[in-house]
Amino acid sequence: FSPWHLVLLPACLVLILPFVWLIVTSLETPSEALHFPPILTPHVLRPANYSDALKAAPFGRFFINSSVVAVVTVLTNLVLCALAGYAFARFKFLGRGVLFAVIMATLMVPFQVTMIPQFIITKWLGTNVLAAVGINHIGALILPNAATAFGIFFLRQFFRTLPIEYEESARVDGASRLTVLWRIVLPLSAPALATLAALTFLDSWNNFLWPLIAIDSTNQMTLPLGLATFQGAHSTEWTLLMAGNVMALAPMLVIFFAAQRYFVRSIATTGLTGS
Repeated sequence: FSPWHLVLLPACLVLILPFVWLIVTSLETPSEALHFPPILTPHVLRPANYSDALKAAPFGRFFINSSVVAVVTVLTNLVLCALAGYAFARFKFLGRGVLFAVIMATLMVPFQVTMIPQFIITKWLGTNVLAAVGINHIGALILPNAATAFGIFFLRQFFRTLPIEYEESARVDGASRLTVLWRIVLPLSAPALATLAALTFLDSWNNFLWPLIAIDSTNQMTLPLGLATFQGAHSTEWTLLMAGNVMALAPMLVIFFAAQRYFVRSIATTGLTGS
């Protein structure tokens, strides 16, 4: 037992309370959900709220859309960020430092500044290039996030911690740069790749503002946007909303617990070397 437990235990209880409240409300009756002070021990459990939530909105369609957007976004980030991160970590080319600094500077620009240009570019692409990536298509939720500055920085820093001797030996044996990346660098980077995949999945799954701007069709809505349909101008179906949130939260918990063992391993070795 450590004295820190006296601090961590109350802090843990404070963090867990919202989740407990969420689950309890999802099993209450509407009258109990609106009761003040809140009732944390419902008199009658009502699991039918979950089936009612599925019937009140096309929850299955929201789930499929969110899954497609999140999975494709994760895959594109792993591919593109790995290629860019490896180039910045190992290649020496004119303007490398300036280009990397410009990419890092984009991390300091809030989304509220770029959402209008992003909307205009996405609309133009959908009109002139490919309709599937235009406004009111789930492709519009994937393309702007296909690669991120954070992902490039994260993998670049991790690649720099790997011994370069392995790569040089493979190059002497005639392996190409792509072969070195695929057969040597990426297998050694499993913790970083898993961490980036988990963080990207969680960010894409929870994204609300950009889908709110780019999507107005119910068939194209993702879960965060679809859950907002339970909130009306004059009333809110709190029990159904909480039930929907519990169902939306389940995949994120699975992803987090599956990848949590990689977090410490990757973060502990990322950023240890200089730029």
